Amino acid sequence: MPAATNRADLIAVCEKEFDRLQSLLGKLSETLAMSPDEDGVSARDIIAHRAHWIDLFLGWYSDGQAGVEVFFPAKGYKWSELKSYNADLRAKQADMDWAAAQAALLAGHERLMWFLAKLDDDALYAAPMKGAKNDWPTGRWAEAAGASHYRSACKFIRARLRDGV
Repeated sequence: MPAATNRADLIAVCEKEFDRLQSLLGKLSETLAMSPDEDGVSARDIIAHRAHWIDLFLGWYSDGQAGVEVFFPAKGYKWSELKSYNADLRAKQADMDWAAAQAALLAGHERLMWFLAKLDDDALYAAPMKGAKNDWPTGRWAEAAGASHYRSACKFIRARLRDGV
């Protein structure tokens, strides 16, 4: 469930969840970050994935504003094919090292915060996001790409730290 209904709350929840994630990342060794779990997914994969999805969201918004077709979640994929999309994304990001994944996440978060700072409450919450083909406002999409993804990354990383594998 979304936590924010206005710009100030959205920025606050994104910053709070990002800070929590950054704190956990500081506890993660590079070896553990690069080590896959039983499903073949590593913390590096999760962090690189989160960075990528911020860029997807910003692209969706930009395309919608430009009046061009918005591909959800991405061109050639349907929402029902997310598992396949994410596996393909991991394959594309396979050569990314831990430092690059963290840098991509930080850069993505900074782009998201810059984006949120320039929109007002009406632009974020008054209407569905253009091109989204559903009733979610831009702010809800932004929260999904930011705070919600940060929260789920924290859950994954806490489990990896607990398992210590």
